[in-house]
Amino acid sequence: MISTRIKIKPHLAEYVRGKYNHCQDGPVILPHDSDLYVVVWDLMAKRPVNAAIDSGNLEIALPSRSVGKKPEYYNYLSPRAAKIIEKFIENILYAELHHRLRVNKRKGINYIDTVFKFMTEYGITQITEDAFIKDYYRYRRGEEYRRKKEKNEIKNV
Repeated sequence: MISTRIKIKPHLAEYVRGKYNHCQDGPVILPHDSDLYVVVWDLMAKRPVNAAIDSGNLEIALPSRSVGKKPEYYNYLSPRAAKIIEKFIENILYAELHHRLRVNKRKGINYIDTVFKFMTEYGITQITEDAFIKDYYRYRRGEEYRRKKEKNEIKNV
């Protein structure tokens, strides 16, 4: 198993470790059927001669398939690739959290309790509960705005 390190936001690194590595340290082994696995696979490149030694807060075990890129040679994730992976992980985290918040609200569970359980489950300590809740409120306000806009466009047609 060949691994590499990338630098991403600390709470995203904790989320990935919690989701795929059960909050354990060490390289994160991504399931081959996950979208993140495919993103990492697509971004793997040959290591440039002048590339610095890998450093960062998230160690990822590189995908190894029977056909295609071999991690022995394609074991480099550029800073641009790290940004793409970071954005992808952020989208996954917020999509999962927003889904839980919507479902649990229908069950009568408060937002703060849902966020606390989510953060505890994945071992997230580098961001506050309040930040997650504020993000959800912004997301919800954007959804309401888009629905209103669509409704007005339908009326005007």
